[in-house]
Amino acid sequence: MSVEIEKKLAKIPVVRSVVNLLSKLKLPGFEGLSFYDLIEMYVLGIVRGALSSRASAIAFSLFMALFPLLIFILTLVPFIIPYVQIGNQDFEQQLFYFMESFLPQATGDYFAEIFSQIKQNKQSGLLSTSFFISIFLVANGVNAIFGGFENSYHTQLNRNFFKQYFFALWVGLLLSLLFILGAIGFVYFEFYILNAISDLALTNKYASVLDEELAFIYWLKTAFFASLFYLITAILYYFGTAETKKMKFFSLGAIVTTVLFLLTSYFFGVYIDHFSTYNQLYGALGGLLILMVYIWINANVLLLGFELNMSLLSLKQTIKRTKL
Repeated sequence: MSVEIEKKLAKIPVVRSVVNLLSKLKLPGFEGLSFYDLIEMYVLGIVRGALSSRASAIAFSLFMALFPLLIFILTLVPFIIPYVQIGNQDFEQQLFYFMESFLPQATGDYFAEIFSQIKQNKQSGLLSTSFFISIFLVANGVNAIFGGFENSYHTQLNRNFFKQYFFALWVGLLLSLLFILGAIGFVYFEFYILNAISDLALTNKYASVLDEELAFIYWLKTAFFASLFYLITAILYYFGTAETKKMKFFSLGAIVTTVLFLLTSYFFGVYIDHFSTYNQLYGALGGLLILMVYIWINANVLLLGFELNMSLLSLKQTIKRTKL
């Protein structure tokens, strides 16, 4: 689309061949625009949109919102148990496993200690205090995400401050509710599915297929967490800016973000477990630094998916302008 950029790329033999190939591949439903047009617009959005700086701002606000949100949810545990307790299942411990699944393994000790302290303190005063603090900080975290979206190179329409904060507050409450429902669903999954597999493993008849069943359970759990993360991402993208409601709720950007989240979480975990020296260098602060880096990485991933959605939206708007 940019003649100047195409001329510069045409001077590089290998790149010129790739550009020519991508220019011949047309995007379905985009009136003759090619994959090259999409990639060019996507890269421009990343480079000119100061993606790393926006991700840093989002990561800081999310880090500030994370602990109050966890404290609030953990404080709600005694009130949730009477409605979801099943069999002899330890709901509190299963809830901790659910939250731990979203975080690097090296940070588990921090949350185990917080969980233990909250578990021993079930005063209603803590609930009311943490409720207002968590709502305020969660809204700030979501508002920071929306602010990062609005600073995109492709974003042209912005909401005013009060309307933006109202959306952030509403979406923050919605995501908190979704997180709690996901935790409850995870507990039921652990009880019914894993217990059934354990019963099968006790019989000689099914002992030979135990490894296959465990692999199936692993992929089923991964699919559960991926679906939950995808839904959270789709909500953030759909309500992120005034323009994004023109896009479909289930978007390509949300799919890409979910896949990147799974990949970065896996490889970041491998790096921390086998190559990182954070704990040796920083001692007790190592887990905290790992958590901050992990949040920052996923803030970048979140913005990459959003930029893809905005690039597609910009292409559609370009088509409309050319028809006028």
